Amino acid sequence: MDLIYRSTRNDNETATASEAILKGLANNSGLFVPTKVPALDVTFDELVKMDYRETAYAVMKQFLTDFTEEELKYCIDHAYDDKFDCEEIVPIVKAGGAYHLQLFHGSTIAFKDMALSILPYLLVTSAKKNNVKNEIVILTATSGDTGKAALAGFADVPGTKIIVFYPKDGVSPIQEKQMVTQRGDNTYVIGIKGNFDDAQTGVKNMFSDTELAKEMNAAGYQFSSANSINIGRLVPQIVYYVFAYARLVEKGVVKAGEEMNVVVPTGNFGNILAAYYAKQMGIPVKTLVCASNENKVLFDFFQTGTYDRNREFILTSSPSMDILISSNLERLIHKIAGESAEKNAAFMASLSSEGVYTITEEMKANLSDFVGEYASEEAVAKMIKKIYEEDNYIMDTHTAVAAQGYAQYVEETGDTTPTVIASTASPYKFTRSVMNAIDPAYDTKTDFELVDELCAISGVKVPQAIEDIRSAAVLHDTVCDKTEMLAEVKKILGI
Repeated sequence: MDLIYRSTRNDNETATASEAILKGLANNSGLFVPTKVPALDVTFDELVKMDYRETAYAVMKQFLTDFTEEELKYCIDHAYDDKFDCEEIVPIVKAGGAYHLQLFHGSTIAFKDMALSILPYLLVTSAKKNNVKNEIVILTATSGDTGKAALAGFADVPGTKIIVFYPKDGVSPIQEKQMVTQRGDNTYVIGIKGNFDDAQTGVKNMFSDTELAKEMNAAGYQFSSANSINIGRLVPQIVYYVFAYARLVEKGVVKAGEEMNVVVPTGNFGNILAAYYAKQMGIPVKTLVCASNENKVLFDFFQTGTYDRNREFILTSSPSMDILISSNLERLIHKIAGESAEKNAAFMASLSSEGVYTITEEMKANLSDFVGEYASEEAVAKMIKKIYEEDNYIMDTHTAVAAQGYAQYVEETGDTTPTVIASTASPYKFTRSVMNAIDPAYDTKTDFELVDELCAISGVKVPQAIEDIRSAAVLHDTVCDKTEMLAEVKKILGI
């Protein structure tokens, strides 16, 4: 029987997996959640023998139940191919006493590749299954990584256009160069004068604009999303936590059935929510450590039960986490509110109007799987230097937030459970911050001189994604005010 998805804000709005993927966002800005999290139907012994593609099928078939085996395996096989620069797809490396799950071996060297390599295939398949004739417009806000990964995934995919908004002064130079040099006749990149939350709010407003939807339909278009609000983004992320556990068993780090901890550097909450779903599926996860940077709205939430975005927005060296409105947290709020769309909608209305909400004590008790930690800018830099000097291993700034969060968690609890850290980006994506952490003298060099220095001290080959943008021409130079996002979309679509 097909697994059904329901809106977090309206119990009566339901969809199949393919319908939810196509739509991206439910009505009234709700998010689609499965009516139940399905259990894995394979044993740990079977998981250990599976490669990444086989693991992906074992996980995703449970969630995407209206896809045939042939359709789903086609999507998986075409997503996880030689776009990844290592055969294992997601290797695990021990450093700093934890196991770093390297999620950055795809074509844009960030964890978003894990889901955005497959989303275009899932979306095109969903469109065929639902007899969609409109051209699909992928509308996305990015804090740095989703944008490039989505652009790369959807570039020149027939029947689609992709429009990406990013904060003009809120991403790293490498992240920006990756986006503005993107080729593809169907790709559009726009910088906004504002922060990521402004971009995300503008995108959500367009999704919920019924008049705009009518205009677009008349012109032969309809929106979908490549953000992690799309269940087609979230489900593929569950896979790598299942895969990580199987690798720990294979390495003899844990015995089948023994627990692991997971630490995730967290901004929009989708990546750690995927780990939570993996636990719900049957993977023995003891504690989920949610690691924040100085924009510690999630840390404060787990400490107090109050989510409050009314605070200064801080630009940090981990820009993909510079977020004060964590969209995917809504899926967890819905869950701990007894899956009550009415209760969840009230919290989200309060967040929209007042910028704050406080959950009940009963709901807070349902957060026992999670622990919040946060890392200051100074602590992040020190952690990068420490792990480099002790283990000769170089991590990016986001991974360093997680590594610092892990160190604090162990110090506070004494918990020595084997731990997986979600390593979300290559250090090559944030070379200046990483190299300055190792030695401030590097700051006098240009961005691409730093790339070569990083290669020299790490012994890790410069990724093709970086080589490709050394001399690439800027193809997208549009910048607009955050109030002009709708006008820019209409201009692109000619409506």
